Amino acid sequence: MKRIGLLTSGGDCQALNATMRGVVKGLSNSLDELEVYGFMNGYKGLIYGDYRMLTAKDFSGILTKGGTILGSSRQPFKLMRVPDENGLDKVEAMKQNYYKLRLDCLVILGGNGTQKTANLLREEGLNIIHLPKTIDNDIYGTDMTFGFQSAVDIATDAIDCIHTTAASHNRVFIVEVMGHKVGWLTLYAGIAGGADIVLIPEIPYDIDKVVEAIDKRTKAGKGFTILAVAEGAISKEDAALPKKEYKEKMASRKHPSVSYELAEQILEKTGVEVRITVPGHTQRGGSPCPYDRVLSTRLGAAAAQLILKEDYGYMVGMVNGKCKKVPLGEVAGKLKMVSPDDQIIRQAKLTGISFGD
Repeated sequence: MKRIGLLTSGGDCQALNATMRGVVKGLSNSLDELEVYGFMNGYKGLIYGDYRMLTAKDFSGILTKGGTILGSSRQPFKLMRVPDENGLDKVEAMKQNYYKLRLDCLVILGGNGTQKTANLLREEGLNIIHLPKTIDNDIYGTDMTFGFQSAVDIATDAIDCIHTTAASHNRVFIVEVMGHKVGWLTLYAGIAGGADIVLIPEIPYDIDKVVEAIDKRTKAGKGFTILAVAEGAISKEDAALPKKEYKEKMASRKHPSVSYELAEQILEKTGVEVRITVPGHTQRGGSPCPYDRVLSTRLGAAAAQLILKEDYGYMVGMVNGKCKKVPLGEVAGKLKMVSPDDQIIRQAKLTGISFGD
């Protein structure tokens, strides 16, 4: 007999349901009795005791279903130790709800902020397993997060669709891809979609280098240029600013995002028309791609194996093609960034992609 809790926290993405299904199927096929409690809307459900018992029926037919059957919410890690508006101690409340249900383990699906709170609960003595979810692929200690490949497919499709209209009208097109702090999604989608210029947060760009790349294509007789730009792309000038000054500048920026600022600068320097496409939350929506379905099933089953062995306090990651248990305390709070010297960057540059540096 095992009692486990499940919760999905932070931004939603594809394959959350598929991963929970992997956990439950892995356990139910090995146990005579299993009780599964789903906490609604992320940590909010764990804090305020909003949960329901789940049955086998809840996990039937959800392998291909996007979003999360449990709902999600963002509960910032930095506020977890801060009492709510009624003075409730959130950490203590989470612990009490865990103990009230006599859980053997709490399985938490989420990204970096979620992981930090998961580690906090581990430090408080709860049995925790974390599963790495994010379209950003920025969780340290795993080669791949579920949701990433599905988002790459959608962002790539957006770039693919832009090619024909860009070629027809001889314009510069910017496709703004999700990713505030890291550029994995933009990098992969940019390469896969045949973007000519890829701008990511880890490689600050020089607008003159961007214009130079556009001019080079024009002189080569290519009438259009496509830029894949991460939400968090930053110019060299802005990257050199002290953090406080940069935040103040962003607060007063007249443009809704970096893509619109780039468009204005390119028009000023080249006279070429620029159009912007923002796929936005479509990148987090829809059904998980086959790759993510396999990845999620494997990660979920690996989590089930740890629970059966009562081996807690880990994130289940994918390392060199194999599921691996990674101590939560060693990875919580760390971001997996794109290195400007990474092999994939060098190879992309070799094929002619400009990173504006």
